[in-house]
Amino acid sequence: MVFIVLRRSRSRMDVLRPPLIRIGGRVYRKNLIQEQPVPHEEEEDFCAGPGEGADEPCDAFVVEETERGFQSRLEVPSPLYKYIIGKKGETKKRLETETRTSISIPKPGVEGEIVITGQQRSGVISARTRLEVLLDSFRRRQPFTHFLSVPLNQPAIQQSFLHFKEEVLHKCSKDHGVSSSLFQNPAKLHLTIGTLVLLNEQEIQRACDLLQQCKEDFVDQITGGQPLTVEVAGVEYMNDDPAMTDVLYAKVHMKDGSDRLQMLADQLVERFVASGLMLKEWDRVKLHATVMNTLFRKDPTEERSNTMPGKSSFKERESFNGQNILKLFENFHFGEVQLDSVHLSQRFSSDASGYYATSGQLCFS
Repeated sequence: MVFIVLRRSRSRMDVLRPPLIRIGGRVYRKNLIQEQPVPHEEEEDFCAGPGEGADEPCDAFVVEETERGFQSRLEVPSPLYKYIIGKKGETKKRLETETRTSISIPKPGVEGEIVITGQQRSGVISARTRLEVLLDSFRRRQPFTHFLSVPLNQPAIQQSFLHFKEEVLHKCSKDHGVSSSLFQNPAKLHLTIGTLVLLNEQEIQRACDLLQQCKEDFVDQITGGQPLTVEVAGVEYMNDDPAMTDVLYAKVHMKDGSDRLQMLADQLVERFVASGLMLKEWDRVKLHATVMNTLFRKDPTEERSNTMPGKSSFKERESFNGQNILKLFENFHFGEVQLDSVHLSQRFSSDASGYYATSGQLCFS
């Protein structure tokens, strides 16, 4: 196992239980050292001793022997090139010097392969390993571009939601922070199964292909090739204090009392996490549909996706007092709906119906 050292501030928990990174079937441990914050993210670097990684087996990737030595090819989305290059090319130069390799990167905006070449096989392996760890670190920082969603915007649900909004504003508008700007766009009501960072067309196609593979492998068995009838009823809040609520959501459960929808969501996340297209954040998917969110208050054009619990926002949020809403609408019935598909939805988008534009779709029947 290779130990990669990333420079960043550390906590006691980081030291006792350093985070693990899984890349290509292998596991790396992040050893963290304390250092002053770096002003430019391109300057973040990793360090390794001479020859570190020399004994690393390369069963997870191919190292080819050439007339001049060895080389390895790595597909990287073009938006991530800048992190390999670094400020004024320093990251790339340092990596080449320390591993005694040459790293060829396509021109900015041009999709292609990064090629690592060197006279020593161990150097190519070390450079490749360190590149993958670096790229994984920066990919985790990218805002999500797509998400797996289940539409809940059928006309009857939209009508009930608008009635809910009207009643809340009529009865609770004097409560601190409650305003019409907090409510979800009814055309975009949905369940979020998981978020993805897809940085080029190749990654989007991989996600679409994986959706279809999931249908064959387990979705048809769970759904029986038929839509799932669910009930949307009751409201609940995300945080601990209802007087300072940021997200209010409608609860969703199977009409027949089974856990088939939960099984479907959990297995989709498990498969996408295993593929490397999604990060695992929770043991189980929280089945919910956001109806009010304080993020919507700041910017009316803000994409109204479900805000997943635990995800931080750079926006300053003004919480609202949800105590009366929870008391008066605890069992509000939004209606029953037939769920017949899972969408690979594009963030910050709309289609002709007002729902999110779809890159791919898995149909139950």
